[in-house]
Amino acid sequence: MPMLEPSPVPREPAPDAATPRLTPPAARDFTPAMNAVLPRRRSQAWTLANCLTYGRLVAVPVVVVLLFWPDEFAARWTAFGVFVAAAITDYLDGYVARAWAQSSALGRMLDPIADKLLVAALLLMLAADRTIAGMSLWAAIVILCREVLVSGLREYLAELKVGLPVSRIAKWKTTVQLIALGFLVAGPAGEAVLPGSLTAGIVLLWLAAALTLYTGWDYMRAGIRHVIDDPR
Repeated sequence: MPMLEPSPVPREPAPDAATPRLTPPAARDFTPAMNAVLPRRRSQAWTLANCLTYGRLVAVPVVVVLLFWPDEFAARWTAFGVFVAAAITDYLDGYVARAWAQSSALGRMLDPIADKLLVAALLLMLAADRTIAGMSLWAAIVILCREVLVSGLREYLAELKVGLPVSRIAKWKTTVQLIALGFLVAGPAGEAVLPGSLTAGIVLLWLAAALTLYTGWDYMRAGIRHVIDDPR
């Protein structure tokens, strides 16, 4: 019986140019050259709005040092000029940040800190040289206690991711407070030029204290509501 020869195994045709390739071509290298110059983002720390806030922080020790000579009219007027410039930056930094889109987390943190440092330092120095004395000390105490209360409240609410926006009355309180401190920083030097300026400063300080009590209670009431609703 004849033996059957095995059929030859068909060979695959050699690839040619007409045969489509099944494997994808090697990916092109789109990596930029090592020496390519990439654009650098401008630091948000040195925007004009933040620089104005830095200026207000620098003004705090300057005014404090000048008030160590309360009876020197030149020192009083210099302190008054520095304080007025700092008070103007309190308005300008917020305006510039909104108008020129320069709002930043650093600015939002430093702005209230600069305000509180300036107010607290001035109240202490004015109480030390007895520009604020007697019953008027209670107005200063109310203002200082309110600042501590609101700062602690903001810190707690920040953990809950809850903001505490500044109310319109609080802005009026800040304006009245700064005007009162301006009269008091000028002190006897201002009284010599404009009689009654010290009395006006004390009256405005009491008005600021009254507004401070109202806004402090308003913030406290809003904060307590979040504390009660906190599930922790």
